[in-house]
Amino acid sequence: MDAMDYGPSVTPRALATEAVHAGRDDLAGLGLHAPPLDLSTTYPSYDARAEAARIDEFATTGARLEGPPVYARLDNPTVARFEEALARLEGAEAAVAFASGMAALSAVLLARAGQGLRHVVAVRPLYGCSDHLLDTGLLGTEVTWTDPAGVADAIRPDTGLVMVETPANPTLAEADVRALAHSCGSVPLLVDNTFATPVLQRPVEQGARAVLHSATKYLGGHGDVMGGIVACDEEFARTLRQIRFATGGVLHPLAGYLLLRGLSTLPVRVKAASASAAELVRRLATDPRIARVHYPRIGGAMIAFEVYGDPHDVIAGVRLITPAVSLGSVDTLIQHPASISHRIVAEGDRRSAGVSDRLLRMSVGLEDVEDLWRDLTQALSAPPAGPPRATAPAGAGLPDATPRPAGR
Repeated sequence: MDAMDYGPSVTPRALATEAVHAGRDDLAGLGLHAPPLDLSTTYPSYDARAEAARIDEFATTGARLEGPPVYARLDNPTVARFEEALARLEGAEAAVAFASGMAALSAVLLARAGQGLRHVVAVRPLYGCSDHLLDTGLLGTEVTWTDPAGVADAIRPDTGLVMVETPANPTLAEADVRALAHSCGSVPLLVDNTFATPVLQRPVEQGARAVLHSATKYLGGHGDVMGGIVACDEEFARTLRQIRFATGGVLHPLAGYLLLRGLSTLPVRVKAASASAAELVRRLATDPRIARVHYPRIGGAMIAFEVYGDPHDVIAGVRLITPAVSLGSVDTLIQHPASISHRIVAEGDRRSAGVSDRLLRMSVGLEDVEDLWRDLTQALSAPPAGPPRATAPAGAGLPDATPRPAGR
């Protein structure tokens, strides 16, 4: 990836270098090597007049407070380090972290709705819960679903946001972010960059106004921390900070600490897992048990494939690979989107978005690729896990779990 330039006074540095040092540049001057973890919920001050002035400024502008923190819902030094680092990796002016990816998306929608712009144009497929949040109008928004070519025609005077996920969850369909940004005109484009990460693409450089991450996934990278973050310009960040303060969807400092640590190995993890994913795709593409393989042009560690047999038997047959929702961890995960991550999306909408009942999605981790292939190929050949099922043609409905909202 090209060197990253943050202004005339800063020497451009490669993304791998930024991943290690962003958010930590002041540590040596503080006499520290590892970033400190600040767990305080409140902070003492003997100057109430000065505190009142700072709080007034935040309420008016949403700017990050200068000086010591006041209260953890306003700001936290550990979380701020993670925000600074992710903003630099995405090439954005600022970033605002939240308790989860869905909390981050909710804040974006509230920010636009608060300005009277409640209409959203969205491109399917999206992560199932993102789809559900938009489609049900739980936050008072209205959505128009379209494909990338129809975005310009779908925009109305009250459109406050255009949203796309690329590569998309779970089909890995890709959209041209630069072309979409042009179609949006003055309407902000929000790109969910969870699958690609800034290692593979930086949507801000292609015209997106904001970039969304479920930080739980690749940014954390170890399946042990939950969070969300929006990278954007400072003007939009100020509104998001005010919403975070008012609604309380703050990222816990320990999560911020773990996410900052996760960023330091992000390029290494993504590149290594992507190499294994590309090899598995090559093998799956010629396997007679596989009907279709989905893999994005930009690469990455996510794979989707459709089987001729019963996908539930594959899920039941893996032993090394973990059958679980979520993605981006050091270990390989596999799941059946129609049963779990996208179960909350109406069946017709799932299918029209390319989420077939025979589609499996796999997040490739850091295991040896031969071990992964051995486990996957035996699972593809495994006998049925339960009582015999009626034979169904490809694309037909298969027995599924009880509908419920679930993770990515």
